[in-house]
Amino acid sequence: MTIEFTSNTNAAFTQPGHPPATITQHRGIRYMHLGTKWVQGAMRLDKPDAIELEYVQMMMMWMLFKPDPKRIVQLGLGSAALTKFSYRRFPDASVTAVELNPNVIAICGAQFALPPNDDRLDVREMNALDFVLDKSNHGKVDVLQVDLYDEEARGPVLDTPEFYQACFDCLADDGIMCTNVFGDFPNYDKNLQAMELVFDAVVWVPEPEDENIVVLAFKKSPVLDFSELYERAAAIKKQVNLPAKNWVNGLKQWMLDQQ
Repeated sequence: MTIEFTSNTNAAFTQPGHPPATITQHRGIRYMHLGTKWVQGAMRLDKPDAIELEYVQMMMMWMLFKPDPKRIVQLGLGSAALTKFSYRRFPDASVTAVELNPNVIAICGAQFALPPNDDRLDVREMNALDFVLDKSNHGKVDVLQVDLYDEEARGPVLDTPEFYQACFDCLADDGIMCTNVFGDFPNYDKNLQAMELVFDAVVWVPEPEDENIVVLAFKKSPVLDFSELYERAAAIKKQVNLPAKNWVNGLKQWMLDQQ
């Protein structure tokens, strides 16, 4: 089936030196692009603070293990879905988003309901690698969400053991990194192996509708009590209407596959 999108050239942000950020709309959903057909994020217009895409919802899977984080960091802003959700749903947490492309930051503020920076929200225009290598950020992050893709979306733009070691270093003692892996097939094993070299435990759940894999990497290996996880999943569903039971099912299937 061919879907006809409505373009809005007036919503293009084209600061030189970076991929342009543009939007399309279809059936009440606004999509962000970086000068290509690839969707870099989405927002339902009548629910701007909800998370629209299923794999992005899965990026909140860390809530099963850490219900009350104090510092959340997002590497790669996308359409700001994770940043907005974390900012709204965790009022006691500070939320930092790191984005290299100023066009993305601008379009999120203008077209994707990203609120301005305040005492809890800090959206920074900078390289994610510089952020994680900065020793002033080490040991301070409870949750690190990583979704770093360029306009071609062939794989994460940062994927070396050195990068993942720096992510590890940023986490607090019981911190969690949640990352999206998508792209050419070799990227999956490359990224998973790099994470496994660094983190105490790495688990992953495929997104059922496309080729995204969402990975949880733990600085300290957790105890997986599935009866407790299902209870937490029910609470997450009730509180924020995310399909957390599916996440637990996916983790359970992952464990069975490893046996």
